[in-house]
Amino acid sequence: MVRCLFGLLAVLVRSDLSKDAGLLVLRHENQVLRRQLSGRLRWDHAGRLWLIALSRLVNRRRWPGIFPVIPATILRWHRNLVARKWDYTDRRRPGRPSTGVSVKTLIVRMARENPAWGHRRIRGELARLGYAIAASTVWEILHAAGIDPAPRRAGPAWREFLAAQAHASIACDFLVAETVLFERLHVLVFIEHGTRRLHLAGVTAHPTRAWAVQQARNLAVGLGDRLGALRFLIQDRDPLFTSALGEVFKAEGLRIVTTLPRTPRMNAICERVMGTLRRELLDRIMILGECHLVLVLRAYLVHYDRRRPHHSRRQRPPGHRNAVRPGRGRPCDPSAENPSSRE
Repeated sequence: MVRCLFGLLAVLVRSDLSKDAGLLVLRHENQVLRRQLSGRLRWDHAGRLWLIALSRLVNRRRWPGIFPVIPATILRWHRNLVARKWDYTDRRRPGRPSTGVSVKTLIVRMARENPAWGHRRIRGELARLGYAIAASTVWEILHAAGIDPAPRRAGPAWREFLAAQAHASIACDFLVAETVLFERLHVLVFIEHGTRRLHLAGVTAHPTRAWAVQQARNLAVGLGDRLGALRFLIQDRDPLFTSALGEVFKAEGLRIVTTLPRTPRMNAICERVMGTLRRELLDRIMILGECHLVLVLRAYLVHYDRRRPHHSRRQRPPGHRNAVRPGRGRPCDPSAENPSSRE
């Protein structure tokens, strides 16, 4: 890398004619060497960083004739570096030992002989017998055996609840983006379930609880009358989602629904839009900094709300007038999105 930097300084002090002649010689030598290679070129990390740095100095239209790689390859290199930065495979330790076969047999026998017992009741009975086991482990054993562990079988499932309350629900979560220099940026995103309308609350490199509360207040003001039609706010157990943030929405009449630990399906719509932002935006652009990320997200939000089709809305964007309930095939009542029309 140091040798490359000195070579760049030597090129800068040379005359234009000398530079052009040197470039022609290097291109010819490069073509000759490529014809002699049987496979593709292998780049080390220093060579990749040098190509990425030089790519900022050359017009994008001239890349195919100069660089031996395409822009998508440079983006893939950056994604691999980010993945290696956050890879904790070497730190992992062996997990806890598996549950014994005799205990599993006893759990299945209890569930079949006592249909009204759920996984928590079975766990309590096992504790009385001297078996220390978690309720989640009992649930997994019953699920693998094809037995419903819930004693309340007549109630609606979580998916049915989300479909029935979609027009009155809004969800939030944090999205993490990595810059070119591996700086971690946090994005607070809200999405309305009924209309699939996406809201960018804020972007920061150092999120705090006070910052999250202020962004929630700004969103409440920005929603205006639409906030009156909402009844539920779905959020996970992130430490930044404090009671103070919940009070902002409780004052507007919303009920806070906190998902269970490590249960992303309870906030599936918000998790799905996070994947959409990564696949369609962040994996295709190198983010330079916080201001650049804000500009890119705002431009994408205009496309997402006005142009991007959604399967649950009959391939219509969120900003389309004729709203469609998620999971239904017919348009919903227009008054569900405009509370003033009910008067």
